[in-house]
Amino acid sequence: MTDPASDPIVTCVGDIAFADAACLLATHGLHLHHVAAGEPIPGSYWGEPEAGIIAHTVYVRDDTPVHSMLHESCHLIVLPPERRALVHTDATDSVPEEDATCYLQIVLAGQLPGVGSDRLMADMDAWGYTYRLGSTRAWFEQDAEDARAWLVERGLLVG
Repeated sequence: MTDPASDPIVTCVGDIAFADAACLLATHGLHLHHVAAGEPIPGSYWGEPEAGIIAHTVYVRDDTPVHSMLHESCHLIVLPPERRALVHTDATDSVPEEDATCYLQIVLAGQLPGVGSDRLMADMDAWGYTYRLGSTRAWFEQDAEDARAWLVERGLLVG
């Protein structure tokens, strides 16, 4: 568990309309479950306040960063349904799936009212995501062709 006082300032689930996030995830066959303040987050790989995943459900609290909610959701979205149903806490060890997950979370942020791709990329940088080119935006715009192609090939993005 991290010390909330030392966490960077990023957009959290409590800063946006929960219904908007739940609706976005539902379009991908996922259920967004709200966990009460101070309660443990089921399926959280990194521990609170990070989002958790179990099968088709994403668990968040109001203090869960939106980038975490989207990242864990995208881990589930990139999986075929039969693999998704078996997920508990850790979705993948595949580099292509991880890259596709990072790319897709930025795309989906653009569909989430009150967030947007620009804000999400800034939050990812503030939280400590690292990329060869030095920033999330540089990776997304200049070095993520393979992640985009992976998503297009599987019908998760339009070419």
